[in-house]
Amino acid sequence: MSQNRRCLPQLEDSLFLTDGELENSLSLQDGLDVPGLAAFDLLQRSAGRSALKRYYARYAALARSHGVGVVLESATMRANPDWGAILGYDADALAHVQRSAIELLMETRSAFESADTAVVISGTVGPRTDGYNPALRMSTYEAAYYHAPRIETFARTAADMVTARGMSYVEEASGITLAASACSVPVVISLKPGSRGLLHSGDTLGEAIERIDAESRRYPSYYMIECTHAMHLAEMLGAGGAWVQRIRGVRMTRDHSRLDMGNAEALSARYWRMRELLPHLAVIGVDYEGVEMITSTASAAPVVSEEVAVSHLYSSEFVIGSKDGRSGAALMRPARPATVGVRPSLIA
Repeated sequence: MSQNRRCLPQLEDSLFLTDGELENSLSLQDGLDVPGLAAFDLLQRSAGRSALKRYYARYAALARSHGVGVVLESATMRANPDWGAILGYDADALAHVQRSAIELLMETRSAFESADTAVVISGTVGPRTDGYNPALRMSTYEAAYYHAPRIETFARTAADMVTARGMSYVEEASGITLAASACSVPVVISLKPGSRGLLHSGDTLGEAIERIDAESRRYPSYYMIECTHAMHLAEMLGAGGAWVQRIRGVRMTRDHSRLDMGNAEALSARYWRMRELLPHLAVIGVDYEGVEMITSTASAAPVVSEEVAVSHLYSSEFVIGSKDGRSGAALMRPARPATVGVRPSLIA
């Protein structure tokens, strides 16, 4: 039974940590063989499960040591029929790894949750193909039908919520939102803008959030943004608007061409700048070393300046109402083929 589904604790003002790039961390830093960056395949091997447990335990332990919360996202970003077929997974096998992924996170919660550290378990859903360059663009209707089985599976587990990671066009994000609404499970939409700050659907950040909210009757619990740098985020926010209030999370991804996650002061400065830009920022995601540097330097770091030229930063409405006991797939027709100031403490 879900512990936080009716009231997500990160909707309050407390700070929550989450991971950055699980697949890259496991393959590039830990040296694990992650075929096609499909981390869900690790759940089938004892060594893989052990590696995932260590990965999540590091974040949970760090959160507990600083008295903040943590959102644990399942290793299922690519657990869908398109990616699964490459590795020989059918629908039943995919559902099995989804349940197994949530069970692993439940073990981590049991080991690390405390009165000061809430542990939220999220079932992760990723883009159907490649979020950087989606080879197949679905309509909202098609995306809802395609993703509904994964969301239905998570809804039957103890997951508190579903997170749609790496969303690069509005229709897929909207479809996932509608499927989550049909299953009465909270959903977070994590948007991944392209090099010009636009999604592949051509929408600005504000347009995307407003469209998804309009098509789903404002169903997402909140939005996250996946970006490299606070200056890039400032560009995307522009003059802002009411939609900015809907953003509660940022996942700080690596820019391998320019920015160094090993610079503790710069990373801490970026974090606090993001908090200034987003008044409701509550969830921060970055790789483990980055999170550790933020938590270890933010309490004592003086005001620092970080000036980086912007040029270097990056070379159909359809509503399904919530209906308990109704299958999301049953509500949909089949898819067609297809400087900055660093504050003196960790918590504002």
